[in-house]
Amino acid sequence: MVGRKQEIKTLDEVMSRNQGQLVAIYGRRRIGKTYLIRKYFNNTFTFYHTGEANVGMKDQLLGFRDSLREYGHDCSLPASWREAFHELRKLIEASSENKKVVFIDEMPWMDTPRSKFLSALECFWNGWGSSRDDLVMIVCGSASAWIVNNILKNRGGLHNRITDQIHLLPFTLSECEELTKEMGLGMSRQEICSLYMIFGGVAYYWGFLRKGESVAQNVDRLFFAENGKLRGEFDSMLSSLFKRDTGCRKMFAALFSKGIGISRDELLRKTGMSDGKVFCQTLDALEKCGFVRRYTAFGKKQRDSLYQLIDCFSLFHLKFIEPESNPDPQSWTTGISSREKDVWAGLAFERVCLLHVGQLKRALGIGGVRTGICSWRHVADDVYPRGAQIDLLIDRADNVVNVCEMKFSSGDYVLKKAESENIDNKVLAFKTVTETPKSVYLTLVTTKGLVDNEYARKFQNVLSLDSLFSG
Repeated sequence: MVGRKQEIKTLDEVMSRNQGQLVAIYGRRRIGKTYLIRKYFNNTFTFYHTGEANVGMKDQLLGFRDSLREYGHDCSLPASWREAFHELRKLIEASSENKKVVFIDEMPWMDTPRSKFLSALECFWNGWGSSRDDLVMIVCGSASAWIVNNILKNRGGLHNRITDQIHLLPFTLSECEELTKEMGLGMSRQEICSLYMIFGGVAYYWGFLRKGESVAQNVDRLFFAENGKLRGEFDSMLSSLFKRDTGCRKMFAALFSKGIGISRDELLRKTGMSDGKVFCQTLDALEKCGFVRRYTAFGKKQRDSLYQLIDCFSLFHLKFIEPESNPDPQSWTTGISSREKDVWAGLAFERVCLLHVGQLKRALGIGGVRTGICSWRHVADDVYPRGAQIDLLIDRADNVVNVCEMKFSSGDYVLKKAESENIDNKVLAFKTVTETPKSVYLTLVTTKGLVDNEYARKFQNVLSLDSLFSG
């Protein structure tokens, strides 16, 4: 299995304990939650059931009854979830396995209106399951908002009952490289980075790549062809995150409109949503699932946090797929201008860097130094007459701030006079406005390297793409 070392370690610890274990796994659609559990347990469970999408309580109970029968427990159709879990208890009690592993996948779909599913689950676990020292119950679902709000943040019978939670994250660049080698694709790191800027680290999407096709050919086939397998994936992803319409599409659009990030108040204004439970839970779920990062701009307080759309796949879709109802099947090869691609690539590469700050810190030799990761923006005023924006600052506890410039380039990056002056303006604006007493180190992160010219020596550190692939 590629990656997932920490998750496997967690599951090893779960299986070693001699007390009832209730484990919640969550993460975005297609991230590999079911694959991880089935692979780890080699498809050997005391009981395994998957909830069905968009069916009522009776059909959910019918499916649960069929799963009970599949695992050797014959019973009639339960009239309620309380009865259904009582039948599950009988199946578990009859098992001779040393460890009884129960895996319920797509649990959110089982919680239909007025079904009292959650109270029945609470009764089953608190009244019986938690007292079994041989029971491991794993719950999972793509509707991550439901898992977060009803299991992890439960304030009822399941409050503080979760023994472990696994947030399954996208692969890193290094793990995607390992995956491409396993698939025999023979891709360079530059190509892998280019695809990561589109797919992010969702291994399922990478599985559609074909040998012998270039990056552009793969992208055209998957996104722009009439029946491209990933053309409608964004909509499917949104519908899987939340069981009902929560306004998340409006939230994505608002976040997309402000690349550096948006305040909570501005997000409310742009979406037209009310400041209530639905808004809070939706934003929280998008953050917990890795679509959005919350950060505090340099010198600001926690209450001034900004929210930034960080998911590569969503950003690519909103930029190139959503605006086109009838795209050219060869859009990525010939239909989109080089200028438009270059602008997008610069921003997308910045997102990839933000997703690999840990790797950048190790490359800078500050992996163990406490840091704050933030951005900074200045609107021209009397303090400093020119505007400036810095997308990545590493604010270090050792009295240094790394001002990071991130540049995507097909070859060695050439720093020209105009860009050099722009960078000088950023640094001077930052020092003047913030009045920081810390040393400011200018750091370049680029794909290959830096051409040595009269402007290049301003950088204290130059990191190549290889730095992002470390660890």
